[in-house]
Amino acid sequence: MGEFDLIARYFTRPVRRAALGVGDDCALLTPAPGMQLAISSDMLVEGRHFFADVDPEALGHKALAVNLSDLAACGARPLAFTLALSLPRVDEAWLAGFSRGLLALADAHGCELVGGDTTQGPLNICITVFGEVPPGQALLRSGARAGDDLYVSGQVGDARLALEVFRGTVSLAGEDFERVRRAMETPQPRVALGQALRGVATSAIDISDGLIGDLGHVLRRSGAGATLEAESLPRSVLMAAQPLTLQRLCTLSGGDDYELLFTAASSARAAIEAAAARAATPVTRIGRIDAEPGLRLIDAQGQAVPATFESFDHFKTAHG
Repeated sequence: MGEFDLIARYFTRPVRRAALGVGDDCALLTPAPGMQLAISSDMLVEGRHFFADVDPEALGHKALAVNLSDLAACGARPLAFTLALSLPRVDEAWLAGFSRGLLALADAHGCELVGGDTTQGPLNICITVFGEVPPGQALLRSGARAGDDLYVSGQVGDARLALEVFRGTVSLAGEDFERVRRAMETPQPRVALGQALRGVATSAIDISDGLIGDLGHVLRRSGAGATLEAESLPRSVLMAAQPLTLQRLCTLSGGDDYELLFTAASSARAAIEAAAARAATPVTRIGRIDAEPGLRLIDAQGQAVPATFESFDHFKTAHG
């Protein structure tokens, strides 16, 4: 199968919102009048971001999910995406599973595949996603202010727990392992919540490299500090059964959660609850933004947590 046959069979579909999709030199997008385009790119590299034996359908899902999560953190509505795919060889069974997972999530969020590129080489997936957001309503990392509440959506830590199982440092069997593996391999981007938080949240970011590290990006851009209640982080029943040291490692510095971490004025608590209800997504208040720079971790008794946690860094940490 040649390159263009591959594209035609697995990645060419009719578009409904885009003016022009796959098959020409450029795609054409027409945002709604007065809207701004939100654009983000993410690359997934075998051995760095995923294991070689990952289910291709799950990989297709995750490849798009991590990009949709960036749109969610901006409060944008998905429009379309492009796919650049490097393949070591043409494996039709793999391509069928990958495209199925990719396009099922795309359909769920009304996000059209409008172009891209394919080549031969090490397995590498790069997606650029396009969304739209009203001018002045995009959620940014730079808006957190002293006195704001700090929130996180969903639950955190299970994806990192799965990684520890793969590394051999933790033992989980049966459905327990499958549950955390699903959290790592098929995250659910919080697109509806991001849009519901427009005009209410003061800042937002998605948790890709770990809560501590991603919160640090918000604090630096906002020129603020924070107090984080380590034991208030929402976690699964399975996570809560692990030793406290492991819980903190997974919830504070584990990556691949793709939950939204955001801030809002304390006077907006009712509005945050209403936004979470509209998006059918639970949120948890986990701390506050401080005027004093730096991050302070406290336990359930308000005592400082005597530990240093680091998030994933692409040039320091490997998945394998």
